[in-house]
Amino acid sequence: MNLRLIAWLLVAAAALGAGGFRAEQSPSPRTHVVIVVDGLRPDYVTPALMPRLVRLGERGIVFGAHHAVYPTVTRVNAATFATGVYPEAHGLLGNTVYVPAANPTNTLDTGSRANLETIAQADGQLLTAESLGEILPRAGKTLLVVGAGTSGAAFLLNHTVGTGAIVHPEFTRPAPLGARVLEALGAAPPQAMPNAAQNRYAVDAYVKIGLDQLHPDLTLMWISDPDHTAHSNGIGSTTTTRALALADAEIGRIEDTLQARGLLDRTNLLVVSDHGFSTHTGAFRLQSFVEPFVKQLPDGSPDLVVAEGAIYLRGERDDSRLAAIVTALQQRPEVGAVFTRPRTRGGAEGVVPGTLSFDVPRWNHRRSGDVLVSANWTAEANEAGYAGTTGQSGVAGHGATSPHDIHGVLITAGPDFRRHATSDVPTGNVDLAPTLLRLLGLPVPAAMTGRVIAEAFVNGPALSSLRVERSSETVRSADGGYTLTAHFSATARHRYLDHTEVTHRTR
Repeated sequence: MNLRLIAWLLVAAAALGAGGFRAEQSPSPRTHVVIVVDGLRPDYVTPALMPRLVRLGERGIVFGAHHAVYPTVTRVNAATFATGVYPEAHGLLGNTVYVPAANPTNTLDTGSRANLETIAQADGQLLTAESLGEILPRAGKTLLVVGAGTSGAAFLLNHTVGTGAIVHPEFTRPAPLGARVLEALGAAPPQAMPNAAQNRYAVDAYVKIGLDQLHPDLTLMWISDPDHTAHSNGIGSTTTTRALALADAEIGRIEDTLQARGLLDRTNLLVVSDHGFSTHTGAFRLQSFVEPFVKQLPDGSPDLVVAEGAIYLRGERDDSRLAAIVTALQQRPEVGAVFTRPRTRGGAEGVVPGTLSFDVPRWNHRRSGDVLVSANWTAEANEAGYAGTTGQSGVAGHGATSPHDIHGVLITAGPDFRRHATSDVPTGNVDLAPTLLRLLGLPVPAAMTGRVIAEAFVNGPALSSLRVERSSETVRSADGGYTLTAHFSATARHRYLDHTEVTHRTR
């Protein structure tokens, strides 16, 4: 026995002994690959910009009413992909969060895997709902995560690892797998705009580690463009358009590789975006809006913390102060939807007049703040002709209750999916995990609040048999100067937040 083989056996044994990946398993009759394309707007998917994704949709089914969960940011939706529940259940409430047990005076960036591990250690758990990475090992199945972008997004997709693995430019789990990753892929490339090299690294990890070695039952892949590039370069810019073309080429490379290996006919592919994208106009500054209300606690720290769109009041409960903050926000034209804790459980109204309940976006968790605020939005087009602006700072991004941020992409193709079909039945990122469990032949836990997208399947209900219902909820401030309406679509007893709209009465 040569030294290289002995070394490999020791690495494999160590990984298995630590509850790590299940090495060199035989391919299963069906495999499933989810490709998350970060920040992919539906109107990006055109023959001119993304021909390979268009072709994939033509052989499968395209969903025209797909929804991100709110807040429409990456790590919130990554946690939802992994758990099949809303933030009210999984507890990952923003790209930036405030968890007093981890840091009593400041926020944490969830893009950092290290920060997520800090939260888990301080709070006792990272996600407060069971994830696919915990469910699949009990059924003898494996989950592989490969990704570009932030280490936090990849980590959230399989934070317990179990019998699976994570391969990311910044880290590998389980750790003993790192030597094999380095041998197969070489050194991880740095980020760039477009982030083509890291996206290629993620696809290479799927091919050389996933297909060649681990044969996972399910792969979750994260492609960081167009989000990574569009944040700085804008929607419709030359650089962002190039990023779309390169991301599309990687999707095509996955299909071509599967086809060349005779695996395409038994692989279900799902392409989904975590959220949409809007052009930013820069007027929304939540921290500065609430600064006049900040007081100092005895230790000298501020008694008010802003975590992205969430406001946390530290110290004793003060309903009158909370109402004063909300009233001031409602008077600002830059402010869109404002949410507070529910006046009644499950109700649409928040405790402060003119606010919607946290239960509307399903954000009511023990880690929630006192107020959740979205920037206002318009349907105006930018210089490149792409509709949708919000008042957030920077060039472009997401996070609001705008329809341009909420509505994303879902396209599926494979042996279990309908062919040459389109659907306007509402779907959501919350539906991904239960749908994957059904594809894997596993029961869907009752705790999952997403639905199985059964109409996507070749043997599922006819698309025409699903009824879509529309509804809305409206609240008004005490002085009548601020009116907030949430719009919903629903099917099969599952309701999705489409968008909100705000009217500020001219004074």
